Amino acid sequence: MSTLGPVVGYRRGSVDLHPPGLPTACRAHIWERSRLEWHSRDGGDPLRLLCDFLASHGVQLEDVSGSRSVIDRSVCGAAVLLSPPSVTASPAPGVPAMVAVVYEHRHSVGMELARRPGAVRGPWTPSWTPGEHAAAVQEVREAIGRGDVYVVNLVGHTSAPFGGDPRPALSRVASLPGARYGGVLHGEGWWVASASPETLVEVAGGRAITRPIKGTRPATPEGRAELLASAKERAEHVMIVDLERNDLSRVARTGSVRVDELFAIRRWSGLWQAESTVSAELADGVGLAELLAAVWPGGSVTGAPKRAAVDVATRLEPVGRGPSMGAFGWIGHDRTGRPVVDLGLSIRTVAVAGGRAHLWAGGGIVWDSDPAAEVAEAAAKTAPLKRALSQKLGQPLSGGRGAG
Repeated sequence: MSTLGPVVGYRRGSVDLHPPGLPTACRAHIWERSRLEWHSRDGGDPLRLLCDFLASHGVQLEDVSGSRSVIDRSVCGAAVLLSPPSVTASPAPGVPAMVAVVYEHRHSVGMELARRPGAVRGPWTPSWTPGEHAAAVQEVREAIGRGDVYVVNLVGHTSAPFGGDPRPALSRVASLPGARYGGVLHGEGWWVASASPETLVEVAGGRAITRPIKGTRPATPEGRAELLASAKERAEHVMIVDLERNDLSRVARTGSVRVDELFAIRRWSGLWQAESTVSAELADGVGLAELLAAVWPGGSVTGAPKRAAVDVATRLEPVGRGPSMGAFGWIGHDRTGRPVVDLGLSIRTVAVAGGRAHLWAGGGIVWDSDPAAEVAEAAAKTAPLKRALSQKLGQPLSGGRGAG
């Protein structure tokens, strides 16, 4: 574990990069004050370490239920990256399992020197073949048949050689259409970029909100109609919504959990996806660590029951999930001093480290999942990311149909 001084400030140059969730008003006026980088080998509770580090810089989050805190007004907030707990080694071990970067307001910002724009320099190498992926889907179906689980999210990984300055490519990733949590964070020798559309947890005014996504089809009129009509996708989606309701109930005022929107269709890049909104009024005294312990990792990337689903996925997935399927976003306070949490689920997430670009993608498996269709869905989710990482600076992103 390392607590570091400033490593990199926010820079404005030919490519704008900023962490996801950074308030728009702060984008031209922040500079890195300090950061904490934690690897699982360091030991300790990452959630507790995160909260203690933020508190030491004036971001007090012992109570996120809506009470005002005395804060250091020079601090804007903190970018946070949380990898999901894993016993399987990450294919990108140089990326810390937890990062917190505290930013302060400062009007003098630096400029980055131009470097050779980077891109993928070779073929993508998956950590499992389509046949192995399909076989894993079948094993999940057998576990469901035994009654071990109801739904399991299986995640695969692929990587490719990457050379040059990663900033232009990662800026394209973060700018993909539908990227609610588009942003970039980096440290010594590693970069993480997200185009995530999914909210893990948002807190404002004492109310916690999560927006689980389950159900994917090509972004065509036919795909939208098929997604809306799919009994399989709706059943899987509702199971995850129920899981999220249960997670929020652990930190909510009694009777305050509600489903504000169910199975709404949203667009991400070339895909339709089904999204719901679940919210709850937080109980008095709920702190950030307690809130994250309840909702992280997100139910849409684990399955149900959560612990059993994680056990099945861990046994079947070829490599660890690294920084994907975790949390990536912003933590701070609003102008009145109330805590603000805005963390995306780090799906559609890219890591560049050790001369390689890494992608992860998967989907929820239920009893009537078709193995070939699940393999195709994972490929559809990575396709826009691969294009963004492979294009030259200034080349427009293609929209695409079907798997785009």
